[in-house]
Amino acid sequence: MTKAQALVLERQHELKLREIDLPMDVGPGMVKIKIHTVGVCGSDVHYYTHGRIGPFVVNAPMVLGHEAAGTVVEVGQGVTHLKVGDRVCMEPGIPDPNSRASRLGMYNVDPAVTFWATPPIHGVLTPYVVHPANYTFKLPDNVSFAEGAMVEPFAVGMQAATKARITPGDTAVVLGAGPIGTMVAIAALAGGCARAIVADLAQPKLDIAARYQGVIPVNIREKNIVSEVKRLTDDWGADIVFECSGSPKAWETIMDLPRPGGTIVVVGLPVEPAAFDIATASTKEIRIETVFRYAHQYDRAIALFASGRVDLKPLISETFAFEDSVAAFDRAVEARPSDVKLQIRMPD
Repeated sequence: MTKAQALVLERQHELKLREIDLPMDVGPGMVKIKIHTVGVCGSDVHYYTHGRIGPFVVNAPMVLGHEAAGTVVEVGQGVTHLKVGDRVCMEPGIPDPNSRASRLGMYNVDPAVTFWATPPIHGVLTPYVVHPANYTFKLPDNVSFAEGAMVEPFAVGMQAATKARITPGDTAVVLGAGPIGTMVAIAALAGGCARAIVADLAQPKLDIAARYQGVIPVNIREKNIVSEVKRLTDDWGADIVFECSGSPKAWETIMDLPRPGGTIVVVGLPVEPAAFDIATASTKEIRIETVFRYAHQYDRAIALFASGRVDLKPLISETFAFEDSVAAFDRAVEARPSDVKLQIRMPD
């Protein structure tokens, strides 16, 4: 164990920058990374405000942060694809490679997965971290650290687009224009959708999403989303509906949005159970897919960034210095409609 300065969630509602003991031994197959940029995720904020997410409860002090990029400073035995000086981003969930889920290729749903900043696993808002090389990905020269820290949330969008089985020219509907909803829309467009109808209550979020070619914003305070989708698709319906709001209310009319034989991809996680219309789902033969984090998406996400096909820089609302981390989280708690992604930059 090594003492390191870190942003520590002491308990619900209490964050502190202080020293904490963290493992720093670089064993075989591992790399040590100097952290450069860390994104503030909704789950980090949820632990701060609620102290728990479902069965994961903060019972002991925990370092926050899991959307990260940095530079390799030490390489363990047996690592051949990375070297000191490589700029990298890291996949935060580490499964058991021998689990049945991993052997099926679905390592994201491995019950034994350990995930940064998910109790009791520490996150990475600290100057250095040791991580398996197999879950550490080299960044191309034209991809910044800030973009590298966006790969993790964008991978959720990639997983959703992959589960949707997009056919070129499809029309998508995205319910919710938060960070994940906006990234789902961008991933769907990159995956071949001709357009993405993005619905939300907050006009500033819709304005940000509408910067991307192919996005059609719909403010559901002013317009009925079912009527708008019917109008835009000549009463046929959308090929794919991505539910990203996590609101049980979205399920009251969601079956009216997809075309017959269309698809619903569930991305948002309602806190309470949501009722939905099974009869309409059956009579329209709607396919329902679910998403939990991501698997096998980092290489593809990085390739899209490097090609210029996907530019997430407009989604970075503000960057805070590490010493202002508590202020960054308090800003995130405010949930300003104009904020998409806040990031924290570590000391040089």
